[in-house]
Amino acid sequence: MTNLVHSYKVLAFRAVDEPELCLNYVKGHIKILTDYGIENITSNNNIWINNPNIYCLGLFSLSDELLGGIRIQLADGIHPLPIETAIGYMDDKIYSLVEKYAINGGIGELSGLWVDNRLKGLGIGWYMVRAAIASSNQLNFRTMIGICGDVTLTMFNNVGFIVERSLGNNGTFLYPNEELTAHAVGILDAVTLDNAHKYDKEIMVSLRNQITQTRIEIDKGVNVKIDYNLKYPKVVSANYKQKTTIGN
Repeated sequence: MTNLVHSYKVLAFRAVDEPELCLNYVKGHIKILTDYGIENITSNNNIWINNPNIYCLGLFSLSDELLGGIRIQLADGIHPLPIETAIGYMDDKIYSLVEKYAINGGIGELSGLWVDNRLKGLGIGWYMVRAAIASSNQLNFRTMIGICGDVTLTMFNNVGFIVERSLGNNGTFLYPNEELTAHAVGILDAVTLDNAHKYDKEIMVSLRNQITQTRIEIDKGVNVKIDYNLKYPKVVSANYKQKTTIGN
């Protein structure tokens, strides 16, 4: 039996309540993107730190070193979602799409995923995405949206995202540069998780039903022990400010 040599903690927090932690998050994210030669990712900035409608998960070592993160931004009609900034100039339909879902149950975007390169091959990104989706029911919105590359499309499909083919070139865009393809994706119901594969859905439902638990994750054939605490200490209403009149 393989020894448990990989142990981590995942903790939930609201961005504005943890400014120093967010600065470390930004530094870690920038380093990973720089290592891959990617610079113009719209979620790669520190402006979001002051947004009261952003909620994060941090991945920590047992000695409390931040090794990864992911975040959810709720649409509030004031701060554009990262996907709006990323593709709006290429397809302005994204603005009305976000608003339609914002006023019909609320919408949030999953973004800013990064994992320290020392953890390559452990499947941490997948575990963080599942944990973030599981935690989203605390934030009182129905639809989740995101943007992902070719490399992570399968992972996003498995957890319930589907390509939004009404946008761009059948759902695809040249982003963050003309050499890379990105996909606009969405979970049409982040409450029921109906589009997720059975295996991933069962794990997300388990994390949702028991937000503090320890799991041994083995998706990549390596035992990874993760202590999850997905309880956001403070949640506030996004109070979406409608910008236009939606006709349908």
